Amino acid sequence: MSWDATLAELERKRAFARSMGGAERIDKHHAGGKLDARQRAEALFDPGSFTEIGALAGNLSEGTPAPAPADGLIAGYGLIDGRPALTGIEDFTVLGGSIGDASATKRYRLTQLAAQERLPLVFMLEGAGHRLTNAHSNPAPNDLQGLAALSGLVPMVCLVMGASAGHGALTAPLSDFVVMTSAASMFVAGPPIVKAAIGESVTKEELGGPLVQLASGVAHNLAEDDAAAITLARRYLGYFGAQSIAEGPRRLDAILHMVPPDPRFPFDVRPVIELMCDAGSVLEVQPVYGGALVTALARLGGKAVAIIANNPVVNAGAVDAAAAQKAARFIDMADAHGLPLIFLTDNPGVQPGTASERAGMLRHAARMFAAQHRARVPKLHVTLRKAFGFGSSIMGMNPFDGQTLSLAFPAISLGAMPAGAGADSAGLSPEDKAKALASQTASAWNLSSKMAYDDIIDPRDLRNALLGGLSLTANRPTSPRKMEGILP
Repeated sequence: MSWDATLAELERKRAFARSMGGAERIDKHHAGGKLDARQRAEALFDPGSFTEIGALAGNLSEGTPAPAPADGLIAGYGLIDGRPALTGIEDFTVLGGSIGDASATKRYRLTQLAAQERLPLVFMLEGAGHRLTNAHSNPAPNDLQGLAALSGLVPMVCLVMGASAGHGALTAPLSDFVVMTSAASMFVAGPPIVKAAIGESVTKEELGGPLVQLASGVAHNLAEDDAAAITLARRYLGYFGAQSIAEGPRRLDAILHMVPPDPRFPFDVRPVIELMCDAGSVLEVQPVYGGALVTALARLGGKAVAIIANNPVVNAGAVDAAAAQKAARFIDMADAHGLPLIFLTDNPGVQPGTASERAGMLRHAARMFAAQHRARVPKLHVTLRKAFGFGSSIMGMNPFDGQTLSLAFPAISLGAMPAGAGADSAGLSPEDKAKALASQTASAWNLSSKMAYDDIIDPRDLRNALLGGLSLTANRPTSPRKMEGILP
């Protein structure tokens, strides 16, 4: 007896699995400026570290009218900057990247491995959703159940690299970080089904292209192409790994030219964040959506942190519904994965007005407040210039709300509302209005005298003060908080 015939058959089936949709379809895919599914896997992981699982799923389809090598999903594990991670990649060259019964089980298998071994999971989408020919005879749980249960346990990244519809597209909102390429689109149902269902004629770009989904908040960041999206995924996951080389203390002399002391003058907070953090370490998450707040991952002294900062150049920093939604989920993500939260506060409150109320401002602001209040990671708060009403509470300014450190710049204005408008609304006399204004402009001294702040700092000492605050957290448990999940 010999193994020769059996091993030859194994190799033949493996070759079928590697064939994807055939040379013609692969060449057409490359001609569109895209990497194929196997190239995407190689680009995601450190060289030579990718190992495939489930390659023989769909092997019985060989020789049929609808061959499905690997059942249209490349799955496996490898190393990203030396740390293990899992991936599932839809293969558009195989039956349009549609999800077969076997690949559906493979997707769920990935979520279970990620939960069991506590490994990051990266999905890459370009597919048509469930295959029409599916028998649905397998009663196994589906991957959406697995993703929902996995949320908050490990980092989850979703890269959308072409058209993604239906079941497959739902992977995106269940993930922590969603990147779309310029060639991508995602939707509940594609243009033909939309036309049949409601009579609307629309292109896939108009229906769910990057401009639509970045503005809706479903997608977080835009990448030019496949390679850029994969690079962004690797960079994102780097914030959840080992500490990088530490950069030491330094004074921020340039900050005095960036932040005007008068709160009536706007400034862009992004350069302040870049100046404050380790060089080249800032990754803004969702830069297009909810611009009144900047949410960013960065490093301070080599330690990964999550930053939530009002941006006074957008509506004076007033927090609207979109900004509050963005921040609440970002806070939940940071809390789930053990990243310290840094709040840089400069706002006149939450956004008022009929449009804001119709958008559910009160509920979204309350959700953001609850997210920051329940966070168990270190919280460091800095009032830069102004904070009024509930706008201060949602930014972690309430005294004794679990802050490791609570700081303020010297020229701050605080209160239930800006004194000028508030005094006019209340019908105060000129003398009482002047007293209210004087009290607000002396907020730093009044509140520090009552220990509402731990310290009033020179703006140039911002980085050093935050480094000191982070050093206080050295003895905290390092394991991530166990949560029910980060809600979509």
